Amino acid sequence: LDILLQDKSLEIAFIVPRNDTKDEYLKNKALENGIDYLAPVKVNSDEFYQQAITYNCNIFVSMSYNQIFRERIYNLPKYKTINCHAGKLPFYRGRNILNWVLINDEKEFGITVHYVDNGIDTGDIILQRTFPITDNDDYHTLLETAYVECPKILYQSIKMIQNGTSLRIPQNIISQYGLYCGMRRLGDEIIDWKMTSRNIFNFVRSICKPGPMATTYCNGILVKIDKVGYNSCYPKYKGIPGQIIGIDNGYPIVKTKDSYVKILQYESEYGLKVGDRLVAR
Repeated sequence: LDILLQDKSLEIAFIVPRNDTKDEYLKNKALENGIDYLAPVKVNSDEFYQQAITYNCNIFVSMSYNQIFRERIYNLPKYKTINCHAGKLPFYRGRNILNWVLINDEKEFGITVHYVDNGIDTGDIILQRTFPITDNDDYHTLLETAYVECPKILYQSIKMIQNGTSLRIPQNIISQYGLYCGMRRLGDEIIDWKMTSRNIFNFVRSICKPGPMATTYCNGILVKIDKVGYNSCYPKYKGIPGQIIGIDNGYPIVKTKDSYVKILQYESEYGLKVGDRLVAR
């Protein structure tokens, strides 16, 4: 929004926030700049459709919005509706993408601006950028990158449409098969210690702060784990997954399916010690 407001060749007619938002930033910006702030809105309702017609907009722009547009709404403006998605389409359509790319041990993630159609993140691509993922990255660092890069890519796409230089790349040209990700919910943060060390490393970093953090239990007490250490050179051997097999400079060492990991950061009322067993419940 700040980037768009600096461009005098663009006019913002109205802003529709997510109905569940508790952030006042968009509302305050709308008041400062004389922009209509419409909330709450059922985006596919007759009421909103009739209201939207009166603005005579050239384009609708969606960013981190949580309602699905129906055809009557997304086709209303002259240049239709575009959406910014923090995923490398046609792969990683859907929800909680930054979590899923880490869980899946990807080496890069994408940001895509695309036209909205009847599917979920299936519309023609306007612009896409990719960014590397290293073992030093986690949910927090990917989120920071997305916060910085999404507005840039979205603004560039709007300018391309405005200047008549935009592309429409059908996603089936890239792949006939999409990859869909479902929304994560309460309970999905629990660690399965029977996974490999690499998978546990990816799982923990995928939902670290500001996410819910990976969780486990010890003697019935909740343990939230924000960071684990992983080394591919750790020996591989059979043992009891979830058992704390040692303490290294204060860091609990936990047996996994194939080797072990070190718990580097955790929060709990319980102090982990050798011999304890970490379990799902």
